[in-house]
Order: sequence, then C-alpha cells, then structure tokens
Amino acid sequence: MNTAIVLFNRDLRVHDQPALAAACERAERVVPLFVLDPAVPEGPRHAFLLECLADLRASLRARGGDLVVREGDVVRETMRLATELGAETVCAAADVSSLARRREQRFAGERIEFLLFPGVTVVPPGALLPSGGGDHYRVFTPYWHAWQRHSRRPQLPPPSRVRLPSKLAAGRLPDPGRGGAMPGGESAARERAARWLRQGLDGYADGHDDLAGDRTSRLSPYLRFGCLSPLELACRAERSEAFVRQLCWRDFHHQVAYAFPQINRENYRHGERRWRRDQDALQAWQAGMTGMPIVDAGMRQLLAEGWMHNRARLIVAAYLVKCLGLDWRAGARHFFLHLLDGDVANNCGNWQWVAGTGNDTRPNRSFNPLRQARRFDPAGRYVRRHVPELAALPAEHVHEPWRLPALPAGYPARLDGIGEEPNRGN
Repeated sequence: MNTAIVLFNRDLRVHDQPALAAACERAERVVPLFVLDPAVPEGPRHAFLLECLADLRASLRARGGDLVVREGDVVRETMRLATELGAETVCAAADVSSLARRREQRFAGERIEFLLFPGVTVVPPGALLPSGGGDHYRVFTPYWHAWQRHSRRPQLPPPSRVRLPSKLAAGRLPDPGRGGAMPGGESAARERAARWLRQGLDGYADGHDDLAGDRTSRLSPYLRFGCLSPLELACRAERSEAFVRQLCWRDFHHQVAYAFPQINRENYRHGERRWRRDQDALQAWQAGMTGMPIVDAGMRQLLAEGWMHNRARLIVAAYLVKCLGLDWRAGARHFFLHLLDGDVANNCGNWQWVAGTGNDTRPNRSFNPLRQARRFDPAGRYVRRHVPELAALPAEHVHEPWRLPALPAGYPARLDGIGEEPNRGN
C-alpha cells in the first residue's frame, strides 16, 4: 500500500490511536485528515475542538507529518482527497451515533478500502453479548461483570514518524479565539490525567459526590474528543474500582447506543408518558432561575464552564423530569448544546436513566432534590459559589427554595416528603 488516509473524528490523539498506528504500519505515506463539517452546529465545544486540532497538528508535525484540514461534507471531502492523492485506504475509528453510522455506511459504498478500528471506548460496542441472547446488555450490573472479565487489546505507542505525500497543502485551521475554562488537546489531557492520577484518584470513591469539593477528574471532555485513550486511562486507574466503574458506564451507554441509535429521540423502553408543555418553566431551568438553589447552581455552572459536577447533573435532570414533568429530550438538547463532554451515547443514556425510560431497573424511582442538596452540599458552599444572590445566607437556609416558578398541579409545596434514590453518579 502506498497512501492511506487516517480520518480523525473523536480520536484526536497520537497515543494509543489504533487507526493511525495501522496506517503507519501498512502504508508508505499517511495523510492524517480532519474535515470541518459546516452541517455540525458551532456551540461551546467548537473552540475546544479547534484547540484539540491545533494540539494534534503540533504532535503530528513533531513526527514529520501534519494534520490536513478540509471543510465540507466529510465523505465527499475525504473521497476528493483520496482521488487527488491516489490513496487506496481510509482508516477511521468506529463510532456509535446515528450520524457516525450513516457516514460509515456511505464510505462502505465508495470504491475505496474503508477500515474501522477501536479506540472510542475501552471495550468495543458489540464485543460483549449477554449469555441469554440479545445483541447488547440492557442492565448495567451484568455488563460490568462481563466488562471486567473481557481481555483488553494492547495499548499502542505513538508513531515515531508520519510520512506525508510531498507538496500536499495542509489547509488552514481556524483560530479558536479565547480559550474556555479547560484547554483542549491531548497535551493538556495527558497533563491533567497524570496530575489527577497522582493526587485525586485515591480519594475518588469517597469524594466524587462532594459538590463543593469538586473532587472529580474533569477528564470527560478529553474522553469525548478522544484526546485521551479510555483504555489507557482504565489501565492506569485500575486501583480505583469506583472510577473504573464510571468508565464502564460510559462503555455501557455506547453499546446501548450502538444497538439503539435512535436513543437521542425515542424512549429506549417503556411507553411514552404524557409530558407537560411549559416553556416558561423550561427556560427558567435552562437559565438557572427555578428558585431551587441546588438546581440553579448546577445550571449556572453549566452555562459558565461548559461543564457540571456529576452529582449536580443527576439533581438538575431529575428536577426537570420528576418534579417539573418536562420531557427528558428538552433537557438532553440543552446539555448537548452546552457541555464540553456532550455526546449522544452518554448524554441521552443518562437522561433516559433519570427519566425512567432507559436502563434503570427502577423506572419509577423517586427523587428528593432538597435531601440531595443537604447530603452532598451540607455547608451550601457549592450553591453560594454559583448563585451569588444567596452568598450571605447561612448553611441552614441556603438550600431552601427562594423563588418558586409556576409549578404543575400537584407539585408539593414542600419537598421533604418526596422519596430518595440511591447514591449513583453519572
């Protein structure tokens, strides 16, 4: 083989990058390619993505290559470049969303060798099948047991050299502008991961639900864009079962989305319920102006940082669907728009779990936002950090509702009587 194209998408790294490693092993010339698709809306993730691409370009240039950037429809632009260069093969990471699957099907219909490789998850979707039959696991616990037993592929070192075809125009990469709260790219990801594995991993089991302490890894945006290999992270973090279990939840939702690609628009299971239509309540929730302090704190953190604490995600999601009775899809759309780590599988899988339409074995699980607030933010420091209007309130009052929105009939005046769910992070 003379020339191979490596089509990057959600695998923006050079360490443990199976598609890149295979192309470098098989081909004399390798063309790393990213196609900026104008059909994909530009949200808060766009600047983060551009930072990831700039860092990937620097890593490839350090190895004698470059990141070729084109703009347009991904399949058309890739095939145009393949024709220009006489490339025989396109290598890419397999993905699970309906958009990615349609793209893969289009490539399969082209007159070129199209090879898919693992790398987006620890265990590839479809690699684990329940013993009782079926094309995927519907319940997490048996999946977790099978996932732990499954043999891992070997981790791959970065290529020592990437040889581009001569006289190939790399293309312009747009300026990301001002960076956000978290810098994008593999270099930042590996630095953050190394620091957290040294300083934060051992306290994760006891501290990951502490809202004010913020003792989570904040590695999810880097996993979403593939700046970190989830396999490498799982191996390096294996001394913490609690953290590795969260990586397994990520794989679990990906294998569900692979089997049920309409997870972002249809209930995974259980019949459709009657959702309320209340645009004012939805907008108050989106803006962090519900009058429920713990909910408003989480929603304002989302808007300010493009990220939200894992426990806060559970609280604000349950408030929308369980307390306000609004459709989970409205919440999932808002999360997907604003979260740096927003992807279809995890985002919609977790929203459906909360709504009782997904993989929760107790779909009618009740939830108490006040009790959650008092348990996981007992001094009110998380609320005061993100809702400055309440900064002067003492801990015993900071979680009390301060301005109730219009609520549905039957909504309790006090929340103390609402039930509770078990401790589960996203």
